[in-house]
Amino acid sequence: MLDFLRSTAAIVFVFGVVIFVHELGHFLAAKITGVYAPRFSIGFGKALWSRKWGETEYILAAIPLGGYVRLASRQDEALQMLEGGGEEPAADPQAVASGEAQRPRYYDPNGMAPFGPKPVPENRWFESKPLPARLLIMTAGVAMNVILGFAIFTGLNLWLGRPVLHTRTIGAIEAPANAPQLTAGLAAGDTIVMVDDSAVHTWNDIARLLLGDSTNEVRIGTQRGEVRLPVGGAGQPTRLDVYSAIQPDLPPVLERTISGMPAARGGLRGGDRIVSVDGEPVRTWGQVVVRIERAPGRDLRFGVRRKDSSLTLVVRPDSARVAIDASGRDTVVGKIGAERAQVNEREPIGFGEALREGASETGDAASAVVAALRRLAADPRTVRDFSSPIGIGEMTARQARFGVAPLLELLAAISINLAIFNLLPIPILDGGQILITIAESLKGSALSLRTREYLMRFGLAAIALLFVIVMYNDITRLLRRIVRL
Repeated sequence: MLDFLRSTAAIVFVFGVVIFVHELGHFLAAKITGVYAPRFSIGFGKALWSRKWGETEYILAAIPLGGYVRLASRQDEALQMLEGGGEEPAADPQAVASGEAQRPRYYDPNGMAPFGPKPVPENRWFESKPLPARLLIMTAGVAMNVILGFAIFTGLNLWLGRPVLHTRTIGAIEAPANAPQLTAGLAAGDTIVMVDDSAVHTWNDIARLLLGDSTNEVRIGTQRGEVRLPVGGAGQPTRLDVYSAIQPDLPPVLERTISGMPAARGGLRGGDRIVSVDGEPVRTWGQVVVRIERAPGRDLRFGVRRKDSSLTLVVRPDSARVAIDASGRDTVVGKIGAERAQVNEREPIGFGEALREGASETGDAASAVVAALRRLAADPRTVRDFSSPIGIGEMTARQARFGVAPLLELLAAISINLAIFNLLPIPILDGGQILITIAESLKGSALSLRTREYLMRFGLAAIALLFVIVMYNDITRLLRRIVRL
């Protein structure tokens, strides 16, 4: 019950913050530019709660799949049903007083439509504003989501500091077929003392040098000698491949497992030391991860040392599709929902460095979304990689069990995902509205009502189709998991 309440609270928190920040961006930009905004809603449909402050009604609605800021506009009749009606003036005060007309909620006899009888002044309509002001309103939601992600990443770097792994010892080598030099020249137990021309003191140094250089050769020096490996050419490994092949010497000890995930269902517990996987001895955490990732949906036998007892437990990893890098390569890997015991330390960093790290992580998150969208454009079948609110909720609940920092990291990633997705050129999204606004500006007149209606119908249909597909993906995945249980 505690897990359920915590997970539910986390899901409401993440969805609520991301939607609120996005809509707040549109709302603040509308206020700055003088556009009348009679409604600010989190959710669509029937209002569960509402209050009116100033000239705006603030709403929590029944369908928690987004939100909107209702802007005074002559051109968006297609959205009036979703956004609670247009800006028609309320009935005359005398008609309301005599009972001839219905009194609207939050009726103000001196107020503007839709709360009062006064029409919206010409200078308060969205269309009355110059193009830069309209574009500011449309892009402000996306900008706020990016700012939120950047602020969270920066704050986490300030709060937690930089993780530092104080080891240079190799725990395992999982070399790709096109890099035989690694297994020939390196072995578990070797100590890396130099990468290229630079001495290393921690595994952080090794990662920085292997991933940061752009030369076409990697040189790794150990206490036994030096390995030279060409990289980046045709048929050759990348520097990322080399780094991924060399596992640090981290003990395969569990810190904890996630309730409801394969590790917990299979009987693994925090404090367990994994000594073998499917009969193959393992001595590092990296070896365990490699074997789990290679076995999505397949039973694995874990040899476990628990205090003074030896156990054999069967765990079937879940299948997860993950992006390998921003170039678009992806693969299906196994995941069991377990966290290794922490052996790394954290060093505090300054504000400037936290800003740089936050910007880098924001860029990485945005690049991953762009790469996923490129894959979708090239191969529509990759729509199976996208998650519906069900999948996002599941991820949120899982991260909440790991603590506040992992949950905030997910919140930042989802916020940036929403920002990039909203820039797609689909009429109902911000990107589509931006294109329509620019087209109208170049044309010198507004699109006809029929054209706008057709565009909005197309946008709604496209989003509805995507929503149905990703919901189907997540529901069938959950059903398969239940059947396996």
